[in-house]
Amino acid sequence: MTPVAPALVDLPTRASGADQPSRSSPLGWFRRLSGAERLIGVVILLGVWQLAFSTGLTTTDTLAGPAEVWTTGWHLLANGTLESAIWVSLQRVLIGLAIGVPAGLVLAVMAGLTRAGDDVIDTPMQMLRFVPVIGLEPLIVLWFGIGEVAKVSLIVFGVVFPIYINTYHAVRGIDPRYHELTRVTGLSRLQVIRRVVLPAALPGFLVGLRMAAGIAWLILVFAEQINATNGIGYLISQAETFYLSNEILVGLTTYAVLGLISDLIVRAVERKVLAWQPSR
Repeated sequence: MTPVAPALVDLPTRASGADQPSRSSPLGWFRRLSGAERLIGVVILLGVWQLAFSTGLTTTDTLAGPAEVWTTGWHLLANGTLESAIWVSLQRVLIGLAIGVPAGLVLAVMAGLTRAGDDVIDTPMQMLRFVPVIGLEPLIVLWFGIGEVAKVSLIVFGVVFPIYINTYHAVRGIDPRYHELTRVTGLSRLQVIRRVVLPAALPGFLVGLRMAAGIAWLILVFAEQINATNGIGYLISQAETFYLSNEILVGLTTYAVLGLISDLIVRAVERKVLAWQPSR
């Protein structure tokens, strides 16, 4: 039996003709350059930033200009400092995602499929997701010390909830007719999960994954302030000590770029695995 696809809702298709720019027009050509139009806002922001620095509205002590930040970044990359920090931070995020994503997925499926699971799991999860991650730092340090486990634990805690919430609602939203069909065909519980529940919940799970990837980098900013000896957050802390705004901005920009790359990777996976949807 082939996997049962989730019910689809007719979505409006993209307009054609006069509603879309001609592929031969300058605008159409520009939009074909791998989403180059998305960079317009970034270019404007950098221009305003550089203008503020050039006119003296900001200084190196308060907010270094883009050119100086770029030069500092290349210097840190050339001497290996930034490369080492990126690798350490990336490891922390990947480990946190590797633990938090499966945990959130399993909890969501268990809570979404049965009334008992819903009663036992969903209420505590809904309560815990309102607990600020930063507020957990004292307990995390008390339990796990100030080493790598504490940093990764904060990321795991932040990652679990977007995965759980989005996947849980996707599982609960599966058309009841599919469950009736699985009973008629005699599928086992494991087959139902593998061939019906997971494919149907995939769009919601991927939305949660995009959110989780972004949250992982946000929490890392805070986690790397806990007795870190390497990582992007450690570079920022050191730069703060010596009032080096250019190095602080290098660290923040690196966080932003890595977060954007993570989001683009998830979006690429989303387009690939959800190619069957009409809106893709």
